[in-house]
Amino acid sequence: MTEEKTEKKEVLKKKAETEIAEDKDEKEGKKKIKWGVAHIYSSYNNTMIHITDLTGAETIARISGGHVVKSSRLESSPAAAMAMAKKVAEEAIAKGISAIHIKVRAPGGHNGPRNPGSGAQPSIRGLARAGLRIGVIEDATPVPHNGCRKAGGKRGRR
Repeated sequence: MTEEKTEKKEVLKKKAETEIAEDKDEKEGKKKIKWGVAHIYSSYNNTMIHITDLTGAETIARISGGHVVKSSRLESSPAAAMAMAKKVAEEAIAKGISAIHIKVRAPGGHNGPRNPGSGAQPSIRGLARAGLRIGVIEDATPVPHNGCRKAGGKRGRR
């Protein structure tokens, strides 16, 4: 009988401690983090940033180089990427996103270059400076698994 009482007291004590801890969290004003995914496509001609929810189904914000600069040759520049990241981050923060995972993609494929353009790193830096927390940075470049044959024939281009 006394063992049951001591067990009940311990359980009640633990409940009280957890409630106190929850109250402290509420008083300190800790916000719940809402995650999103930033899909960054960076080629040599353009840079695009697309922020979605974690599933990738709902678009939260998106932008490309043409929204920021007038000349098409500047769409892939680092300055344009920083400006795009700032705009997209403001829009995402307004919709409640506070942290993001990043997927960087280059053109890739069977003939394309597999390294991202000059706007990839500045766009990541811009998202961080705009106030978004960054989780995982991952490469999402498509890689062929011996699909199409490269041009040039058996002895290459001469």
